[in-house]
Amino acid sequence: MPRYAPNKMPPSIKRRYFELIRTGMSGSEAATAVGVSLSCGSLWFIDAGSVRFIDKPISSRYLTQDDRIEIADGLAAGEPVKVIAERIGKTFQGVYREIARNRKPDGTYQPWYAHAQAYQRRRRPKMRRLAIDEGLRAAVAKKLAKKWSPAQISRWLRHRYRRQPKWHLCTETICEGVYRGLVVEFDQHDRNSGKSANILRTGRIYRHRRGRGRSRDGALKQLTKLRSIHERPASVQTRRHAGHWEGDLIVGAQQRSAVATLNRPGFDAHLVSCDRCASRSGGERSTRP
Repeated sequence: MPRYAPNKMPPSIKRRYFELIRTGMSGSEAATAVGVSLSCGSLWFIDAGSVRFIDKPISSRYLTQDDRIEIADGLAAGEPVKVIAERIGKTFQGVYREIARNRKPDGTYQPWYAHAQAYQRRRRPKMRRLAIDEGLRAAVAKKLAKKWSPAQISRWLRHRYRRQPKWHLCTETICEGVYRGLVVEFDQHDRNSGKSANILRTGRIYRHRRGRGRSRDGALKQLTKLRSIHERPASVQTRRHAGHWEGDLIVGAQQRSAVATLNRPGFDAHLVSCDRCASRSGGERSTRP
């Protein structure tokens, strides 16, 4: 095998070296196979973070080693991030996050170093923050007792504890903590029997599968006999009849009250109280003279 000077090494040689390392080959064997010295291969290995790993099949939504090499080549050529993202089939937001998260301490982006950092982060066992932080768990439980939603708690934590990033939880993390019993303990029998609890405002203690676009019998919901808004008669523009008004239904706290607002071309608003928080009740009440 021909040997190359470290400063004149083709990128394909370095790529092949790390491919052999990922297959489980030792550093000396990989260096000999690609035609570089052991010291050169060792410098590459140290510069990449000194992580020896074997790639396992991962979801296509994650970046691969080849994707990171394309990102590094594009940055070296001065290409915009959006162009690089389009070439590798990823979103430009994801590429921006990849560059900011896995770049080296000196600010440069090195694909093998970035891949090693992502690998270490992916394989490290993680404990849920609600399980290990008693203070955070108590703060979330206190707000849940006041009937706050997970989204409200998430925004409150970011605003109240701005200098404590470890306390910044997303809505999904709080929901997962409730479903797993990390925030408030509940009887396991209630979960198995499908009963509800008063932890969340929805009363759920386990995740419900959503049948998007399907009716109760499992059939797809399809709208039939659709008509375009351009086919409406010209008399509708006058808004002389109640059925031609534009209505909005405003539901109060705990769904105890509702008001239908009817806007007319004269900028008049009609407030109609509804005894029941239902669309049928609001429609019937708004059409009364």
